[in-house]
Amino acid sequence: MLEINSLVKNYRDFTLKCTMKVERGCITGLVGENGAGKSTAFKALLGLIAYDGGEIRLFGKSPAELTREDREKIGAVMTGSGFSGYLKVKDIVPVLEAMYTGFEKEKFMNLCRKMSVPSDKFIKEFSSGMKAKLKVITAITHRADFLILDEPTVGLDVMSREAILNLLREYMEENEERAILISSHISSDLEGLCDDIYMIHEGKIILHEDTDVLLNEYGLIKASPEQFAGLDRKHILRVRRESYGYDCLTDQKRYYRENYPDIVVENGALDDVIMMLTGGKEL
Repeated sequence: MLEINSLVKNYRDFTLKCTMKVERGCITGLVGENGAGKSTAFKALLGLIAYDGGEIRLFGKSPAELTREDREKIGAVMTGSGFSGYLKVKDIVPVLEAMYTGFEKEKFMNLCRKMSVPSDKFIKEFSSGMKAKLKVITAITHRADFLILDEPTVGLDVMSREAILNLLREYMEENEERAILISSHISSDLEGLCDDIYMIHEGKIILHEDTDVLLNEYGLIKASPEQFAGLDRKHILRVRRESYGYDCLTDQKRYYRENYPDIVVENGALDDVIMMLTGGKEL
């Protein structure tokens, strides 16, 4: 579906260097702190900005080669994008019908009703949750094969975020040939959604792993100085000094639980992995 090979985008004080892939039938997450390069990567693959090196292939084509028919297969939600606040949902329906030959009006209106998005209220009067739901509903109701979602749940309450994630799950269940690339710095949103996750930091991909592997095999070792001194370090990825001793990130938590029963080895949540990979030190 999507292949990005050695993509380079240079700014005066920032450089993006990115290689990643999204397979059909998969939801792939891109996580990282604000300013890590997520939005830059999305803009490049959509052809919104030029890039300085590397290759992007979407549906087997570069962004410049995509036809109108190809672009209709993409559903995109970008940070800061949206409809004019002086329109109502019923006003944007004819616009969407003109833009997309595959626009599903009935499905669009049904989802708006289901998600409590009013059709006769000015969009400027919507809550942040309503606006976010409207953008995602628009992306999934023109028979797109590939969704590109840049921070679609940012700034929303828990209920609104879960409603959007459920929309994405339903979208994937309808057709096993579809795919989603979604970015977020709210890692908990992606743990139960994504098949695999890329982690980006300061413009570089620092980790790619299946979500199941991250949640089941990664762990956080909490060791005193004495325990740390006697620790086998061959499966330690990062170390961070703490007041009580050391935090150690491992991708082999069972090994340490079995061989060091007196040492605390916690399950590694995605936030823990991010913090250790971006703030910890290599041995």
